[in-house]
Amino acid sequence: MVRSFEDYVNSLRDGRVIYYRGKLVSDVTTHEILRAAINHAAELYRWQMDPELKKYLTFDDPQYGTISRFYKVPRSPEDLIERFKLIYNTTLLGRGMFNIMKTIGSDALFGLMIASKQLDRIRGTNYFDRVMRYYERVVKDDVTIAVAQTDVKGDRMLRPHQQEDSDLYVHIVGRDSDGIIVRGAKVHTTQSIAANELIVLPYRNMVKEDADYAVAFALPVNAKGTVLIPRPLREVEINMLGDEFPMGKTNVEVETLTIFDNVKVPNDRVFLAGEYEFAAPYGLTFALYHRFTAISYRAALADIILGYAKLFAEYNDVETASHIRRDIVDIITYKEYLVSSAIASAEKCIRDPNTGICIPNPIYTNVGKLTANAKYLDAVKDMIDVAGGLLADIPSTSELSNPTEEKYMVKYLVGKKGTDARTRIRLFQVAREFLSALGALLSVGMIHAEGSIEASVIELYRSYNYDISRTAALYNADLAKIDDIKKLLEWW
Repeated sequence: MVRSFEDYVNSLRDGRVIYYRGKLVSDVTTHEILRAAINHAAELYRWQMDPELKKYLTFDDPQYGTISRFYKVPRSPEDLIERFKLIYNTTLLGRGMFNIMKTIGSDALFGLMIASKQLDRIRGTNYFDRVMRYYERVVKDDVTIAVAQTDVKGDRMLRPHQQEDSDLYVHIVGRDSDGIIVRGAKVHTTQSIAANELIVLPYRNMVKEDADYAVAFALPVNAKGTVLIPRPLREVEINMLGDEFPMGKTNVEVETLTIFDNVKVPNDRVFLAGEYEFAAPYGLTFALYHRFTAISYRAALADIILGYAKLFAEYNDVETASHIRRDIVDIITYKEYLVSSAIASAEKCIRDPNTGICIPNPIYTNVGKLTANAKYLDAVKDMIDVAGGLLADIPSTSELSNPTEEKYMVKYLVGKKGTDARTRIRLFQVAREFLSALGALLSVGMIHAEGSIEASVIELYRSYNYDISRTAALYNADLAKIDDIKKLLEWW
């Protein structure tokens, strides 16, 4: 069953331990700053009850009844394309801020299903059954999930077991018949303060000496020993000074330093516990789904950047300038490259032989993700170029409430004849806050989130099939026969 907005918000009043700017948070749902992130997450529950939207956000599962469509297991290319549209459209509904809550949780669950089934087949373990029982609980209770994968890492050149402080990667510090005890910390845990559950995954490949660090599990956010320390939500704090930034009021997400201080994890929530050879498959399978998610939501964000650029061009009456057209077409190219990558990744998906679950094509996914990372700042630069210098120092829209100031602003900040000066001022002001209040977060996030540029480069270089390319070059040089290349041809 899908939950209501009220039920979701009430579920967060569970004694979870959160600190913000040095103070313990008594109720995250009413906190002056942090509640903005809660409100953003809660929109998923509003939308799934909306008469016009619920058919897109919910799914009638033959086994579990009506569930969130985010948790629909993809078993065909059409399912993955539907997932792309779901993420893309909910990002647009969220004013360009990706609503990560159920998306990242389902990315992790799909990855766990595939990886645990493979591990069970090789090792004779029963992790897959645990994952599926947990999945059933998730879809029936319609919970939100945050994913903690990135360890704090300490010295990046050392493996987990080589660190001077053993807690710099999350690891198992105790075992008994009921479960395991874990200690350590993760960073970049997006929206953990707004989640009901945390799924913890290994960050990297492991060797035998790292066995205690090869761990995957799920636990409630209020589990004893779990502590969340969010980054400062400066975009919300800045918004409290004025009314220029809608995203700062209702559409923000927050990342935490997530600490596990001797946390007990029951056996039924443990999905990997020492099988070090599978740390990389557990992490990478999730990462592949999450990179598909990334190109889906970033295409929507690109649409908003494109919209601002086109509106600025229209209001400034510079649409006929060749460099402006190039700027706008560059943004179009960026956006549609991401859309095309997502569609190709879905259409050319790989069906896991053990579970029948469709996995996004790793080549097209990583090509799209690499483009999303490397070219985001170029798209922003293009939008700034179209807008002009007013983007930096436009007066506040609050000045329009003073009749004397309003008279001057409307007279002197007008654009093309026939356009509304107030609308132009508002567009410039909101776009400036989009770039400043969220600028640092988005700039870093678009380069590093869901895997860095280097991560995509490594994965593409490692997983790409060079057979046709090598043979084509040899055939071109008359060093291979036509029969050699005929065997490799792909008839699209």
